[in-house]
Amino acid sequence: MHLRQTRFLAALLGPLLLLGAAACGADDPAAGAVDPPRSVAPEKFRHPGVLVGGAQLAAVRSRVAAGEEPWASAYKAMGESAYAALDYTPHPAKVVACASNAGTDACVAEREDAIAAYTHALMWSVSGEAAHADKAVEIMDAWSKTVKEHTRDDADLQTAWSGSSWARAAEIVHAGYPAWGAPAVQRFKWMLRKAYLPDVTSQVPDFNGNWELAMTDAAIGMAVFLEDRAVFEEAVRRYRARVPAYFYLSSDGALPKAPPGGTIDTADELATYWFGQRTYADGLGQETCRNFMHIGYSLAATAHIAETAWHQGLDLYGEEAERLGAALEFHARYQLGETPPKWLCGGKVERTMGPDVEVALNHLEGRMGMKLPQTEKLARSQRPSGTDDLFVAWETLTHAANPTPA
Repeated sequence: MHLRQTRFLAALLGPLLLLGAAACGADDPAAGAVDPPRSVAPEKFRHPGVLVGGAQLAAVRSRVAAGEEPWASAYKAMGESAYAALDYTPHPAKVVACASNAGTDACVAEREDAIAAYTHALMWSVSGEAAHADKAVEIMDAWSKTVKEHTRDDADLQTAWSGSSWARAAEIVHAGYPAWGAPAVQRFKWMLRKAYLPDVTSQVPDFNGNWELAMTDAAIGMAVFLEDRAVFEEAVRRYRARVPAYFYLSSDGALPKAPPGGTIDTADELATYWFGQRTYADGLGQETCRNFMHIGYSLAATAHIAETAWHQGLDLYGEEAERLGAALEFHARYQLGETPPKWLCGGKVERTMGPDVEVALNHLEGRMGMKLPQTEKLARSQRPSGTDDLFVAWETLTHAANPTPA
């Protein structure tokens, strides 16, 4: 059996086998101390419910129609982008080969096409213009008829970035546009299972944490669209393990938590993994001293996972609200220009954060009532936020001050 076939089967069966083994252990008198895992997947998935919920989309439609800000400007910016053009042409590829920092043209095309599909799905949802839904379907159908696999070093990251956008686009269109027929929908679902899930569910414990967070973002979105409870459960498990190992809180102890399932655990190894940082403060991230761009990816992916879970009735935000709030405020402060102390990255930080804070800010402030003044200031300075051309897109439109219930 080929390696990718093995990974595909593992992605589908692994969580089920783990859950089954744990449940059996609970009935074994010799394993009486082992409790069965608490089920976290919904009995019935809510649609649309990948990153953006139906009530949120309705609120966006109402605000844009009324010309309210910042949503009207955000919608205008989205509509004027190349991604929203009705003559947008997809460029599907059979094999997407993405080497580290040097992928083929297909790598960029896939990410852009997935964002374009999501953009047209949002355009249709807000405007009601069927031409945009048709364009989203055209792009998704082009890829589902063509792509077979992802290869080379960055396959896991590439499928995470593009797969997250595919799931969001498909979820919105499938939930309300019956013209996307069942055969095409099933082909798209099979594409996600065959060409994306094996990669986004692979094991990368010692990689920089933005990888696993982005991969989990894609996995939980696909799980909802595919109505796959096992994949959903595994995504939640990975979130709960990786987020505390990526963003530090003093309650963790003198050292950050080790990356889950990995080999890095000594003080020196952790300092190297944290890009030379040896002083740890609330909110610091594993890649803070690398650059804020990757911290932004991780903040966005963490929020995306929690937001999708929230729409499915699971409050992952509440479990890590203190940690996520500290990380947002810590990095927003320096992104906005505050001079870092000498103990932080040698007194130099790379202020390259993208449009990454709207989703988390909306929940922590809007739903939970937390005060995040630095994050609020950063979000306002970026509005209307656009896209990072990877996996974050139009989040001022969808999530700015939009704390609708799940």
